[in-house]
Amino acid sequence: MEQQITKVKNRREIRVIPGFGLSMGVTLAMLSTIVLIPLVSLFTSAAQLSFQEFVEVVTSPQIVSGYMVSLSCAFFAALINTAFGLMLAWVLVRYDFPGKRLMDGLIELPFALPTAVAGIALTYLYSDQGWIGSFFATVGVKIAYTRIGITIAMIFVGIPFVVRAVQPVLEKMDRQYEEAAMMLGAGRRYTFARVILPELFPALLAGFGLAFARGIGEYGSVVFIAGNIPYETQIAPLLIMAKLEQYKYADATAIALVLLLLSFLLMLIINSVQIYMQKFSKS
Repeated sequence: MEQQITKVKNRREIRVIPGFGLSMGVTLAMLSTIVLIPLVSLFTSAAQLSFQEFVEVVTSPQIVSGYMVSLSCAFFAALINTAFGLMLAWVLVRYDFPGKRLMDGLIELPFALPTAVAGIALTYLYSDQGWIGSFFATVGVKIAYTRIGITIAMIFVGIPFVVRAVQPVLEKMDRQYEEAAMMLGAGRRYTFARVILPELFPALLAGFGLAFARGIGEYGSVVFIAGNIPYETQIAPLLIMAKLEQYKYADATAIALVLLLLSFLLMLIINSVQIYMQKFSKS
């Protein structure tokens, strides 16, 4: 009996990657090099400004306008991505059709495509002389060089986050609950709202948060279609680049620090809501 217990203990100690100390050391070194050190350097550079100078930089009318443009457009883009990302994930999981693998692969295109290329392509399509923009221009709707164009660019770069967050949850979801609800007389809308959506809500919230955070800091795909109109279409990352071109590195890092804190606060709120919902569902 003791020999069997010893064998079980020895089997539990076997690891696929041996050496916890070495693995943890490499992990911490990579995490520090890629994440922690750049973040610390951001705080260090912003610390060159006094508190009053920092407040003056981040609260100037032009900078505040850039924050509002980035936040508002990113918020609406994330909302649209949440709705259409759910539809895309539903189609990819629940239906079989020709070209399904191709469509599934195209979801990753915004990740692989250089953002500058996406920005140029979107500007060409949605300008007043573009294929799509010319149609809207005839009815008096201008897309390029407006906040509508910025939102479209953010939708393009943010849609994969929602789809990839919802898709695995849909794949693992047991359909017996849906069938039971239908057998008990529940309609399709009621079943979706009371059975399916609560299970998908944490994943939708995570996808929304990732798309929102990506939109706040997006530069390459937005800068071309934004048009850089002061107090109208100037985004916060563009103002950071303008400060860098003026060799005002402390001002640029101050603006970037505010964006970092906003993104961190957003993810903290979303994670807190997810934890609360998990505890509520278990209780």
